[in-house]
Amino acid sequence: MSRIKMLLNVIEDVRSLGDSLQALADAMASNEPKEEAKKKTRAKAEPKPEPPKAQEPAPAEAEPEKKPLTLEEVRMVLAEKSRAGYTAEVRSLITQHGADKLSDVDPAEYEALLAEAEVLGNG
Repeated sequence: MSRIKMLLNVIEDVRSLGDSLQALADAMASNEPKEEAKKKTRAKAEPKPEPPKAQEPAPAEAEPEKKPLTLEEVRMVLAEKSRAGYTAEVRSLITQHGADKLSDVDPAEYEALLAEAEVLGNG
């Protein structure tokens, strides 16, 4: 592997680390109480047993409301795209949504941003 290729890999890793540190800083800035944060961490780490299946809802019933996307969910997808070699494209998407960094993107834009990011590498 050439030195330039190795240097580019290091730069990509540093950018990913920066994204991860930004996610950590955002989580800490949200001032979530420690007990709630621990419960959420445990809930993510421990798989929940599936409840017994209830009767399927009738098609006439309205679909339940979609849960709004969170910054962390969007960050996970964009960080994965960045690690896959689409860092410049990810940065371009963020700027197209009127921000210099992901945490400055309006939460109303998250769904559109994710839709555009999903196209990266697939098209």
